[in-house]
Amino acid sequence: MGDFLIGCSGWNYSDTPDKGGWTGVFYPDKDTKRLRYYSQFFNTAEMDSSFYERFYSRMTKGTFIGMTRATPEKFQFSIKVPETITHIKRMDINKGVMTSFEEFLHKISPLKTSKKLGAILFQLPPSFTVSDFKNVEQFLDKLPSDSYDYSIEFRHPSWGTEGPWEMLKHYNIAAVMTDSPAKENLQFLSDVIITANHSSIRFHGRNTKGHYWYNYLYSEQELKPWVEKVSRIREQTKILRIYFNNHYGGKAVVNAVQFKEMNGISLSTEERNVLERAHTLISGG
Repeated sequence: MGDFLIGCSGWNYSDTPDKGGWTGVFYPDKDTKRLRYYSQFFNTAEMDSSFYERFYSRMTKGTFIGMTRATPEKFQFSIKVPETITHIKRMDINKGVMTSFEEFLHKISPLKTSKKLGAILFQLPPSFTVSDFKNVEQFLDKLPSDSYDYSIEFRHPSWGTEGPWEMLKHYNIAAVMTDSPAKENLQFLSDVIITANHSSIRFHGRNTKGHYWYNYLYSEQELKPWVEKVSRIREQTKILRIYFNNHYGGKAVVNAVQFKEMNGISLSTEERNVLERAHTLISGG
């Protein structure tokens, strides 16, 4: 049975919970070294800030060297590719997207060198439909293999057909399974979809208004069906990476720790204390 890693989408949430941050609900105070503290509880994290040009443009190889030094030996980072690649150039090789992608790989190379690179995530925009299939296939055909784990998250219901899965199997690229708000019409991604020798699940929450992608606390009952799915996925892939993106106010921390226990991982006293304290603060008592 394959390994599995459980963590959150991001860790650098310095605000207090009323502003969506984790200080006071997970991090002890504003001076806590957040990544170092986070990695005491989780063995992986997803970096979403690399997607946004305003953050990514300020990142250097030194940024990623620092991340490797702040985390334990077997910790893994999954990295979302910049919006320039998926949303602006829309994976179109005729728009110079491969140059942008090669620059991205060079920048994050310290993670690969230190064996701390998890999956490289392509999250497509909701406007990217199955009619863009040709762009995706031409791009995937030029990806450097070099033992990278790639995953793609579709965000338009038109991708729920057989063709994309066959394409991804050909390139050994994981189709990201998701738990998303109902109004996104992405229920097909909640099925077990195996297209590679590695796999990914992202929990976005189920709200339908406001910060609905982020501000949602899953109940144990809602998470329970995923436990059986996790078991089936692990039988078919070498590694499963699971990320909770419902980060607003520390809700991802609660659900990620909770999901660890639901999947048979014994919690330490410190983990249990964090879970109980965070759950109490989030639920208002």
